[in-house]
Amino acid sequence: MTAGRRKVALVIGAGSVKCAASLGLQEVLAREGIGVDMVVGCSAGAIYASLIAAGRGADESAAMTARLWTREVTSQRDPYALLRALFGGLFGRGQAFGLRKDALILQRLREAFGDMRIEDAGIPLYITATDLANGEQAVLDSGSVVDAIRASISLPYIFKPHRVGERMLIDGFMSDPLPVNVAIREGAGVIVAMGFESPYQRRFDALGRFSFQLSSIMTNNLLRSRFAMHSLSHHAEIILVAPEFEKRVHLFDTAKIPYVIEEGRRAAEAQVPYLRRLLAAAG
Repeated sequence: MTAGRRKVALVIGAGSVKCAASLGLQEVLAREGIGVDMVVGCSAGAIYASLIAAGRGADESAAMTARLWTREVTSQRDPYALLRALFGGLFGRGQAFGLRKDALILQRLREAFGDMRIEDAGIPLYITATDLANGEQAVLDSGSVVDAIRASISLPYIFKPHRVGERMLIDGFMSDPLPVNVAIREGAGVIVAMGFESPYQRRFDALGRFSFQLSSIMTNNLLRSRFAMHSLSHHAEIILVAPEFEKRVHLFDTAKIPYVIEEGRRAAEAQVPYLRRLLAAAG
């Protein structure tokens, strides 16, 4: 970090494949010569935060996540999941409930990150999840990147909670879909936050659609309230980069990654003048 310059943090919130928009943001910051001093990631945003912190380029990251974040990773049903939920100890521990097996997603995370540890990232990296025991935010700043991401993407009812140390962790969006607070706590002076609202369902004619609608309502309200709270205290230092998607982007719409990246690039470019003013004022 250049002497006299405030730390710049990049925060990537929850948003499934839409988080690929952060690669467009990454390209703009690199082109403008704006360095990033820390990266914070939540849920699917944890994947992109880790790739950026590891020094992976946007093209490599896009290709990697197109393979990593696909519908195939949730295709392996766990036939005993409902039995564990209904009958507890007879079929395993109830708190490990998840409708889908996680073997494939773990395999692909290992292909992408190997044995990489959070503390060895080229840029300081923080990954957030949620403690199943008390609902508190869990901030992971050391240990296996694969374990941290797996915990942060533990979508309720889909993937079972993931144990990291002594804690069972679930998806980071459950405690904060855009964890700006971590960057504030770590001393960031300027925070570039890329956030996404969850899409609302167009109809509720199936249990899955109804469940996703409830999740979207909860996530979006939490996102707005938490971001508003942080902005009241640090309004001049937080820049929200919110891509606008005219095309509907579904949970596993990896075919639209180039479009998503372009919209991220467009949203980032609109914020460059203000970001430069903030950095200049701090110099």
